[in-house]
Amino acid sequence: MIQQTVFPFKIEITKERLTAHGGLALMAEFNHGIGLRGLTDKYLPIPESNRGFNPSLYVDSLILMLQGGGRSLEDIRELEYEEDLMKIVGRNKIPSPDSIGDWLRRMGDKENGEKGLAGLDKVREAINNRIMRRDGIKEYTLDADATEIIAEKEDANYTYKWNKGYMPNLGFLYENNICLYDEFREGNVAPAFGQKEFYIECKRRMPEGKRIGYYRADSASYQAELINRLEADGVKYTITSDQDRAVKPLIASIAEDEWSEPIKGCGYEIAETVHTMEKTDKAFRLVIKREVREQGELFKSGDGQYFYHAVATNFPEEEKCGQQVIEWHNQRGQAENFNKELKNGLGMERMPCGQTEANAVFFRIGVIAYNLFIGFKRLSCPESWLKHTIATFRWKMVQVAGRIVRHAGEIILKLAVDIKKLELFRGIRERVFEFSLCADG
Repeated sequence: MIQQTVFPFKIEITKERLTAHGGLALMAEFNHGIGLRGLTDKYLPIPESNRGFNPSLYVDSLILMLQGGGRSLEDIRELEYEEDLMKIVGRNKIPSPDSIGDWLRRMGDKENGEKGLAGLDKVREAINNRIMRRDGIKEYTLDADATEIIAEKEDANYTYKWNKGYMPNLGFLYENNICLYDEFREGNVAPAFGQKEFYIECKRRMPEGKRIGYYRADSASYQAELINRLEADGVKYTITSDQDRAVKPLIASIAEDEWSEPIKGCGYEIAETVHTMEKTDKAFRLVIKREVREQGELFKSGDGQYFYHAVATNFPEEEKCGQQVIEWHNQRGQAENFNKELKNGLGMERMPCGQTEANAVFFRIGVIAYNLFIGFKRLSCPESWLKHTIATFRWKMVQVAGRIVRHAGEIILKLAVDIKKLELFRGIRERVFEFSLCADG
């Protein structure tokens, strides 16, 4: 026989109960143990017809798909192919891509009173509370950040970057990486819109006995009404300042001998002054760093010898000097990493529907999937795994070949791993079980 392939092996179908995503069962177990299905059926509208699926079927299936690496609604079919794996995690049926799309549109329908979004808001809040009650943290840093999602969709508008899409606003807690609140926005909504209201919504969603003690944001939050509210709430903040008609002359007025020596290892210099906006109740520190422009940049821009970056803050000088303010403020860049994990890791860089409202529902489900993954890492996995991204989890845990065996009334998931990883997985399951016993308490 003439060889017609590069390597001499054949491909055939097997009827054995095999899975390529054995570790996904552990994530499904955590999702169920924390109460995802019960919360979804409690807070989302149930089908009017007895033949309709409960909302938990749609939400649970979508979250497993996203956690497993799916990027579009069509990828839900991969869960269908994992029929036996789905059965052992209590999912005897997986909805089709078309039925999921229809359900997303129904949940986002304005005539439906936006019950879908409001219900998912309660689901996300309940799950966050159950995770945060066990993290031992009392005060958190809120990193507020808007992120662009490019989407050539029927209802999408152009963003300020001249891309068609959406501009959701997100509030992440730096200490535990959880997305506390998400607000899906049209692309043409400026990131600066409603920043005080967004902070208040985040504050409302903090569990009892915990508070937002610190706030970081870019210049979209440089607004008097927000700064006044943070001051009133006793929140320490750093916010990138607009270099407007008031700030630019203030920077120019700083004498040369007021600038620090170049910071070792960084190269920039620091100075500070006191500033007040027209409508702020109190004055605040304005910490400025300047960096020397490269020669090519100098000729190209014509804006002077230095780059300037100003940060407004109410940290007392005895608590944080100028350099510490800049360094602490720069940690807000971690929020961009959280955004990348949500968008690139959990598939939120693309939206499935032509309607904004339906995409808002899908995005909130994506946020819940992200938070469940964060909770899974923090509450169930070894501490050494906390810095792993979802992509690493898929490589090390989810994408594990296995065989599903039924013997003497028992279901056994046999995984192709060594004894060390098997014990690791068993330990994860034990912690999930212990957590699930008091998840709603």
